[in-house]
Amino acid sequence: MGSGQSWSRPARRGRPVRTGLLLGGLGLGVCLVGVAGLALWNVQVVWQASGPVRETADGFFREVSTGEVDKAYERLCADTRSRWSAVGFDSWVRTPPQVGGYEITDVSIATRGGRPRATVTVRVTRDGGAGEQRRVPVVQERGEWRVCGDPF
Repeated sequence: MGSGQSWSRPARRGRPVRTGLLLGGLGLGVCLVGVAGLALWNVQVVWQASGPVRETADGFFREVSTGEVDKAYERLCADTRSRWSAVGFDSWVRTPPQVGGYEITDVSIATRGGRPRATVTVRVTRDGGAGEQRRVPVVQERGEWRVCGDPF
């Protein structure tokens, strides 16, 4: 009765390769989840911005084509307004041939340096029927989208 245990279990060998592969796989999985999250965030920013960008460009060109140049001037970004006075912009827009109609054909948005920037492609129709396609940059300033650059 006082004797020790008659059987013994063999010691398990450590499996460092399997442990390393498991840890490496977990690390890779965490990285992939992070990259997927960042990609989804960028897609969300672009999808949410496309509606307001289109509305901004649509409002701008509607106001230009109907002669409400003062309202259109307010939709310009600060950089463009620093280069154009309200009077200068008004006379430039009213110079023949004037914009008679427009059609927005494309809205593209990209992020650069963490800031979304958009380009709206517009087919502008002038008085007399002449038409041209323009690419108009739209930027975000203080939470609002603004037409930037020279739209004509």
